Amino acid sequence: MALVGALIGLPMFFEIGLVLLMPVIVLVSRRAQLPLMRVGIPALAGLSVMHGLVPPHPGPLVAVGALNANLGITIALGVLVAIPTVALAGPFFARYAARWVPVRAPALLAASAAAMSVTSARLPTAGWSQSSGGTDTRTDTASTTGETDAERRRPKFATTLFTVLLPVVLMMGKALADIFAGQGSAALAVLDFLGTPLVALLLAVLVAMMTFGRGTGMSRAQLASSLEKSLPPIAGILLIVAAGGGFKQTLVDTGIGKVLANAIGGSSISPLLLAWLVAVLIRLATGSATVATVTASGILAPLAATMSTGNTSLLVLAIGSGSLFFSHVNDAGFWLVKEYFGLSVGETIRSWSAMETLISVSGLVLVLMLSIVI
Repeated sequence: MALVGALIGLPMFFEIGLVLLMPVIVLVSRRAQLPLMRVGIPALAGLSVMHGLVPPHPGPLVAVGALNANLGITIALGVLVAIPTVALAGPFFARYAARWVPVRAPALLAASAAAMSVTSARLPTAGWSQSSGGTDTRTDTASTTGETDAERRRPKFATTLFTVLLPVVLMMGKALADIFAGQGSAALAVLDFLGTPLVALLLAVLVAMMTFGRGTGMSRAQLASSLEKSLPPIAGILLIVAAGGGFKQTLVDTGIGKVLANAIGGSSISPLLLAWLVAVLIRLATGSATVATVTASGILAPLAATMSTGNTSLLVLAIGSGSLFFSHVNDAGFWLVKEYFGLSVGETIRSWSAMETLISVSGLVLVLMLSIVI
């Protein structure tokens, strides 16, 4: 489940990934006869770590731009930090979370997941429906609507994996081309264009329209409707990022970034530790990991100008780790987890909030260890 959460969380905002994964979490919990936390915590860890540490999520992506970090190196180091962090905060911590919060799958979601399982297991090639008189009437699947056909057909695993990882592969290709391709070469020019974050994400959307849209039997009208319905959630994300950027600029204009840079220059404190602390404070105050990352990266931009390429990427990861610290009642994710898992506030703090804190601290430790090597 940790791997599934990480793959789903790579291209998707945390809240959307949670909504998509929740039926799977409930179904696996009931079929395997496992406590809900044993299955849910690994999936949540995968979603959260990818959201906070690895581009192309908006927080890390904005931090890369604000700190002038190398995108490819940041992705590579982010994945390197993410793997042990997910393993520690996911499957390992889930054992203890299941003892502290011994809950089973919520009844409503369990019934829905079970119904989905039974329906998919019993769906024949040519189905049967019951008429109003109680007799079974044979229905030919060839006469079903396009929407039913789209719901029945699913893309293959390889196709799904290709679509999800496409933007990351393109951005990594650009980074490798910058290192190994000669200046002025055609390969460098092409990969520089395709690996630009906006272009890579746009190409991923176009490919998804074919693989997840037309490839599953959706008509043009259904595909257009799906794209239209995606605009409101995007607007919300844009407002969050814009608000964080505005808050960041307000703090930057006060000159706090230069003050911090000058203070660190004459002290022995690690810039990575300071970046983590700044992100933690903003996270606790605002409740948003994205706002914490965007704001902290703007404050620490003067400090990044004096650092090497590798350390600048580690600075992005330190900020990302701090932005995940102790999710509590001012975080929308806190309430989503509470309601979907059927927990009390105290149980959510003992499971979800503790997991977020473990991710944040272990991420910082790994970043500090990498700083010794790089």
